[in-house]
Amino acid sequence: MKVSIITVSFNSGKTIEATIRSVLAQDDADIEYIIIDGGSRDNTMDIVSKYQHRIAHVVSEPDQGIYDAMNKGVRLANGELVGILNSDDTYAYPTVIADVVKTLGDSDAVYADLQYVDADTGKVVRHWKSGKYKSGDFLKGWMPPHPTFFLRKKYYNNHGLYVVDQGTAADYELMLRMIHRHGLKLSYLPKVITQMKTGGASNITWKQRWKANQQDRLSWQMNGLTPKWYTLWLKPLRKIFQFF
Repeated sequence: MKVSIITVSFNSGKTIEATIRSVLAQDDADIEYIIIDGGSRDNTMDIVSKYQHRIAHVVSEPDQGIYDAMNKGVRLANGELVGILNSDDTYAYPTVIADVVKTLGDSDAVYADLQYVDADTGKVVRHWKSGKYKSGDFLKGWMPPHPTFFLRKKYYNNHGLYVVDQGTAADYELMLRMIHRHGLKLSYLPKVITQMKTGGASNITWKQRWKANQQDRLSWQMNGLTPKWYTLWLKPLRKIFQFF
């Protein structure tokens, strides 16, 4: 099975080489690697050019943000399965993609576990253990870690891409739409497959976290769905257990 992996970047010179190397180090997998850059003004594209002979598509141009860039990558993707790996994330070991493909089976999507690591020390500071999905779990504040989420390409075609004006909640909205609204079949890989450096776009300040929660509520509304009164309270509360 061909797997398209999309990395989006903007002024990512400090981190993107580790991202690229973690993708190119994958064993026993048919990978189409796509890099969508937002017109970086640092040395990002100099680094990308070192590996360009092993990258299927490289685009560097202004965009409307990371989710617009992801949409560009999805449109270019020729793989049956599509995953997103941002430019400060890395795959945790060399057979991640092989494990994802084996886990997929006849399901529509795969997700796994994720670790947040300190950008300076490399120390693990949060462990997101997703757990096996049960129907209705989104109502309990559950969601899978987006950097571990692999979706069959046909469902982007059938059910739509990322909604760019949803800001940092665009990944939540897409997974809510695919999993909860359309009932796609999931497989869970109970391993840490992705490591994310702390300081991601939706985890910087409490003000931004509050804004993201309001966008989460809009995600339900725009899909014609109604959360429970506790759903959007439980979603951030679940993060507390990731620190222990």
